[in-house]
Amino acid sequence: MATQAFVDSVIKEIIQPGVDRLMESRYFTELRQGKLSKRRLQGWAIQHYIHNVALLKGFALCMVKNGHEPDLFNYFLYQLNEEQYHPDLAKKFGLAIGLTEEDFQKAVPVFECLAHTSKTIHGMLLGSASENRASALVNETMVCRYAEEFNDALRQHYGLDNKALQFFTVHSVADQEHTKMAAEVIMRHAQTDHQLELVRDSARHMVRFKIAKFDGIYDAYA
Repeated sequence: MATQAFVDSVIKEIIQPGVDRLMESRYFTELRQGKLSKRRLQGWAIQHYIHNVALLKGFALCMVKNGHEPDLFNYFLYQLNEEQYHPDLAKKFGLAIGLTEEDFQKAVPVFECLAHTSKTIHGMLLGSASENRASALVNETMVCRYAEEFNDALRQHYGLDNKALQFFTVHSVADQEHTKMAAEVIMRHAQTDHQLELVRDSARHMVRFKIAKFDGIYDAYA
């Protein structure tokens, strides 16, 4: 059965090195230096908006999938309620840096972002609860960290205010709680050695998809 020590090992051995690699990527290196182009910032807003819309639909499907298990049903209901405004927050940021409503209406995912979203939804539909939340543990940890990077750099180098940066201020705090909740689901539902290995595999894969997502945005919005 998964324990706190097991979850801590996944974070230490898989997720944290992935966070470090993401922070060393071209995207975040240039962001910290104030050299990241507005177009690449807009690319994040568009692509994350698309992802967040898909995520809401995924949570709705998870509620149906787990309708027979009250704890999991209520967990995914809570997550749906928590995330329901996040597409609008990503859009708010995009509008503040020059995008239009039409840009979001016409947006399509770039390849790497589609792959990342597909992995997320795959876990929601076909994975066990512990596999599903292993992906979430990666995503929530990474979003929490990169929200701090965006929040600091965009204030310092790009002159954006609290209203424009609401997505990042919300996620730098809320995702700490979401990470904790994902860990608790893993500990309750990963009951066998095989399930523990699936949790590790899910985390490894999601780290790679998440890093590739930002590389894809960087290249697509050059």
